[in-house]
Amino acid sequence: MRPVILVIGALLIGLMAAIRIADPFAVQTVRNLYFDVLQQVSPRQPAETPVRIVDIDEASLAEFGQWPWPRDLLAELVYKLQDYGAAVIVFDILFAEPDRYSPSRLLNDPKLSGLIAQRDINQAAQQLDNDAIFADAIAATNVVLGVAETRANATGQTYDKAGFVEIGLQPSLAVRESRAKTVLVPRLWEMAAGIGSITVSAIGQTNIVRTVPLLWRTNEGLVPGLSLEALRVALGETTYVVSGSQELEGVVENISFGGLTVPTTEDGQIWVRYRESAASDYVSVTDVFAAADRQTLIDALEGHIVLVGTSAPGLLDIRATPLGVNVPGVSIHAQIIEQILLGEFLYRSDFVDGLELLAFIILGSVVTFVMARYRAAISIISGGLAALVLMGGSIYVFATSGLLFDVTFPIIGGAINFGSLAAYQFIIVDREKRVMRALFSHQVSPTVLSQMEQNDYALELGGEIRAITIMFVDVRDFTALSETFDPSELVSLLNRLFTTLGAAILEQQGTIDKFMGDAIMAFWNAPLEISDHEARACMAMLQMRNALDQFNNSPEMAGRDPIRIGMGCASGTACVGNIGSVERFNYTAIGDTVNVAARVETSSKALGYDIVVLHQTGQQAGGLAVLQAGEVELKGKSERLPLDIVVGDADVARSATFKQLEEQHNVLLAAISSGKKAAELEKLITDCRDSAQYVEPNLDLFYARITDRLADFAQMKTAT
Repeated sequence: MRPVILVIGALLIGLMAAIRIADPFAVQTVRNLYFDVLQQVSPRQPAETPVRIVDIDEASLAEFGQWPWPRDLLAELVYKLQDYGAAVIVFDILFAEPDRYSPSRLLNDPKLSGLIAQRDINQAAQQLDNDAIFADAIAATNVVLGVAETRANATGQTYDKAGFVEIGLQPSLAVRESRAKTVLVPRLWEMAAGIGSITVSAIGQTNIVRTVPLLWRTNEGLVPGLSLEALRVALGETTYVVSGSQELEGVVENISFGGLTVPTTEDGQIWVRYRESAASDYVSVTDVFAAADRQTLIDALEGHIVLVGTSAPGLLDIRATPLGVNVPGVSIHAQIIEQILLGEFLYRSDFVDGLELLAFIILGSVVTFVMARYRAAISIISGGLAALVLMGGSIYVFATSGLLFDVTFPIIGGAINFGSLAAYQFIIVDREKRVMRALFSHQVSPTVLSQMEQNDYALELGGEIRAITIMFVDVRDFTALSETFDPSELVSLLNRLFTTLGAAILEQQGTIDKFMGDAIMAFWNAPLEISDHEARACMAMLQMRNALDQFNNSPEMAGRDPIRIGMGCASGTACVGNIGSVERFNYTAIGDTVNVAARVETSSKALGYDIVVLHQTGQQAGGLAVLQAGEVELKGKSERLPLDIVVGDADVARSATFKQLEEQHNVLLAAISSGKKAAELEKLITDCRDSAQYVEPNLDLFYARITDRLADFAQMKTAT
């Protein structure tokens, strides 16, 4: 695990957490877009509710003329809706000024006042005042009229249709403030059963309508939203209860009245949970006046809260919704009433905010930990799975309980964390890897190199003491060989030869230390540990013997003397690491074991055999066909060292011919160690040479030189 990545990851998590706490506009925008996706994935399902919309649509405008209509026509509409049984009639329309089409305004025109007696004018004006006619109509039933937020310095009217009771520490302080509300024609205000704000979003907000204020705070007091007021009038309630926090000032938790409790945001807004609009939601004004099928209208409107609004595009009351469709503003009020009646709310609180931050910290920590311990691919997989689980959970809790849990910041923040760490790895860590790969790519096998990369090249770069097996390979009679080639041909020959021999070393997971003119140095069990390094070294030498035979029989060597090599290895401890200057170094091994291995290879000339190993190495190799070669005096060593020769692999070791040879070989060694003379050994040597030709013909020279090396076996007490 790399501590640097953990530190960088922790710093990134802290920075991103601070951004989330600050919650800038960009973070809010992405979060809201995700909440839109949740609504699209799981919209509110249609359900039968006593809510209908009487629509001033294009057909109605064509029938009754352009908007605004005379209010005596609206009065007639009220009477008709009352006749069809509407429980509450709600106008999503502003009546801020007297009706300019009212005949009473014409009678008061100075041009006409001189032609008609003043008494007659006053009497006619009262009878022909459209506002008075409309006021009489709304006084006869439950009608809710609307006001709206405005930038104008409108004269305020104090809301007096219902009272407000606050529970908690002044929750109304959190309610969205409206500098001014549009005025309502006084007589209409007086006769209306309820007054509500038709504004679905603050002035200047033209984007998607996700939340709608249920309360507005004005200089004259609180004003309810239109949908809330429609429900209050329908239930016949006279009081709103605004509940807030008992610990924090200015926090709204819910609004209740008539047995209904509506959870809100801290500033008194409701998250609108939308459903897809249906044609059955709307009744055209033309149908209301035509009354072609009275019973159908009664079935559609009787006992319902009827909202009067417009879907005509020219009247500019079309709003965007999270479902990706545009709807009339009156439809949003209707959907709010529906969800309150059904109790299908969307929830979001500071606690959920905290959970989102915790989710990001956990996800970021997982990504950081995995990046520090494993490779980037595993980080992507683990982070992706965690993100899928998080998103799946978010969708589930939204669909089942309406909880708005934002996964965008945890996922995007986790992705930024991963991307930053990945960039660091690529720029810094991977640069080190590339250096290490370049260093080892020609020295170790791809398998070993892959293992080294997985372990992040966990090496003691200054050097470490390891138990290793070291091998030397030398081309015999190289001087004589070089005389038969010109320099360029000799270089080409050595390159091909070393490529062939090096492949055998790498196949057995060895590390090629260096090429030294006509020699190769390699070792096993470094840089990575290999439990059977003695056996692999011996197998590599056997494979090199076979590879050399194929090389000598290749077309390039046709007509030339075959190349011969000698191989030797020894096992023991050595210091392995990068040795050299700061600017230039080489991964190598140094120590007495290296010197012994070199002397063992040199001794192969005197022994007359191509593969010689230290006796300890031969015994640790296990299962291979190995014969003792005596205790040999090596240059630079004060005592003789026991050596073995490697005859073949495990298949050879199990063969009957080798077992026979091994038995004869041990008898020969026992005879030598017992002090028998050369003449007395002739028969035993001959037996060994005869058996050897069926095992490994190159053993003939080894046995031929036995009589010259009797001193090497004299100290051997037993042959094992």
